[in-house]
Amino acid sequence: MGSLTKNKISFSSHSRCTKTHQICALALIISTFILTRTLDRSFSSFCNPSSSSVYNKPQFLKENSISQLSLKIYVYEEIEIDGLSELMHGRDGKISADSCAKGQWGTQVKIHRFLLESKFRTLKKEEADLFFVPSYVKCVRMMGGLNDKEINKTYVKILSQMPYFRRSGGRDHIFIFPSGAGAHLFRSWATYLNRSIILTPEGDRTDKRDTSAFNTWKDIIIPGNVDDGMTKFYGATLVQPLPLSKRKYLANFLGRVQGKVGRLQLVELAKQFPDKECVPVLLSDQVELPFQNVIDYTRISIKWPSTRSGSELLEYLESIPDEEIEGIIARGRQVMCLWVYAPESEPCSAMMSIMWELQRKVRQFHQSAETFWLHNGSIVNRNLVEFNNWKPPMPLT
Repeated sequence: MGSLTKNKISFSSHSRCTKTHQICALALIISTFILTRTLDRSFSSFCNPSSSSVYNKPQFLKENSISQLSLKIYVYEEIEIDGLSELMHGRDGKISADSCAKGQWGTQVKIHRFLLESKFRTLKKEEADLFFVPSYVKCVRMMGGLNDKEINKTYVKILSQMPYFRRSGGRDHIFIFPSGAGAHLFRSWATYLNRSIILTPEGDRTDKRDTSAFNTWKDIIIPGNVDDGMTKFYGATLVQPLPLSKRKYLANFLGRVQGKVGRLQLVELAKQFPDKECVPVLLSDQVELPFQNVIDYTRISIKWPSTRSGSELLEYLESIPDEEIEGIIARGRQVMCLWVYAPESEPCSAMMSIMWELQRKVRQFHQSAETFWLHNGSIVNRNLVEFNNWKPPMPLT
């Protein structure tokens, strides 16, 4: 006890604090706090580009950033798989990528090109989380490079040469079908791609088929392509739209109801008025929208029942106060960058949103009806041949 008491007295005598000591200690605490906050902000800005002054994340947009992604994607090379070149350039190899990079189907080229330059790309199949299969098949078909029968045969041919596709049953493979027909361009998609990740802009469309190829649980809705000349706003000041009180024209687009002529007229009208902005009014009851995991569409658009799209809709739209319409437009302006196909260096783009969505598709474990595993973890086929010794072409059915 005496020793304990002595230690207490000794501790007390050495910890005597003068007023000068108190002032110095307080100064040290304040300086440490300021330095820590400064470093924290710098580090946060570096790791999370969406917090920088270039792009201020709206409060209604779910938090996501490039620093949160842990993703490795393998991109198949054109010369790596026999037949892949045909899906990109046609049977004669005469269709260029540049000719397919414009218009409605340009996403098939843009996404491929961005992935080739992506920091998430890996050159090692064995460490890949996902595999991207490049194909410009919609463009190739429309330009006469392949017919439907040739497309179907070529897809089956290339898939039979991919051991990793066979290993997972296609669950970790990504395909782009950039039109309303979706994966129906590949007639046998239901047999071969029923587990694969499909990127498509129109999940509610079947193009008069009985079934849609889109599955909301595995596939991803992406923005349709917009020509680069209309979206080169990142890093620059956006055009300020006309106030509602000064607008003279009302334009609408009813999709197939107006046909191709209506679409072309709307495009020409848009070119005449570059300061255009509006509130999207959706009349597609089954529509699937891009990036619903990060965007609250109730804050930037209106969805109205298609069965009540007569005068009742017009009366409702006319009843909305101008200030509320301007608020919806302003919130839409904050997230419009998510529809732009821009490099990963941009903190807000369609590509970054696609990466967020793909991250959610990554699985730790893959299997198919034709893969098996042994006590040591090795993957084998039905003939007990180890995965590393599988020889293409492999039967797919």
